[in-house]
Amino acid sequence: MSWVDSLQKAIDFIEEHLLEDITIEQIAKEANASMYQFQRAFSILTDSTVGDYVRRRRLTLAAHELTKSDVKVIDIAYKYGYDTPEAFTKAFRRQHDLSPSEARKYSGKLQSYNRLVIQVSLKGVDPMQYRIVEQEAFQIVGIRRRFSIENEENNREIPKMWDEINGQGTDQVLFSLNNGPVKGVLGVCADHQESKSVEYWIAAAHEGDVPEEFESLEVPKSKWAIFEVHGPMPDSMQNVWKQIYSEWFPSSGYQHAGTPELEVYSDDDPFSPDLYSEIWIPIK
Repeated sequence: MSWVDSLQKAIDFIEEHLLEDITIEQIAKEANASMYQFQRAFSILTDSTVGDYVRRRRLTLAAHELTKSDVKVIDIAYKYGYDTPEAFTKAFRRQHDLSPSEARKYSGKLQSYNRLVIQVSLKGVDPMQYRIVEQEAFQIVGIRRRFSIENEENNREIPKMWDEINGQGTDQVLFSLNNGPVKGVLGVCADHQESKSVEYWIAAAHEGDVPEEFESLEVPKSKWAIFEVHGPMPDSMQNVWKQIYSEWFPSSGYQHAGTPELEVYSDDDPFSPDLYSEIWIPIK
């Protein structure tokens, strides 16, 4: 089964169990992927978290049922996963910009999110600049934190971690320590395959003793696909990630090796159109 087929199988599983209390762990198993890798691929390809997709689909189906049946609002609320009519009404209004009772009276427009079908582009209209290298194991030193995947805490908290590190000047300390084989300050996702959390590092490749204020991690010997990123943050980085998942992985024959992946940042102006960064993905 191809990578795209696996991802679509997981989405079909979501749809088949949309009214049940399913977890990202169960969904990821359908794609034969770790929780983190599935969540990351899904959000990159759809510009939506798994939780947001489930919520939007449930509220879409709830709106259809309101307009086509006489089922009580409170019963529809419970059916689609809301503990109280008030919580259902608040979520319904946020998506549709009208209340359930107004929807039943056809007094406004409804916002419909249709069942998702993954499509990928294999045309490669925009060329991707990358190279394949083999790199011996190396040490990184920096700040490590662990974030939950199940409640998608990682999507919210990792940007806050960067703001904190940059605000404290820790990024400049890491630049000064950077004497290892990868040049720049690194954002490192250490995905533990069976874990419900992800370990995230802001670090630098460093040869030598570990400074007291930092922790260390050995990044294993790997074959890497290194993608060039040209342009300002965060859009340029996000655009290359989308190309990697929608074009490169489906057509290259490679798979993610499951070991830590890196985003490599320079000390240049992050908003410069000439900014150069990299994405390092371990492959097999």
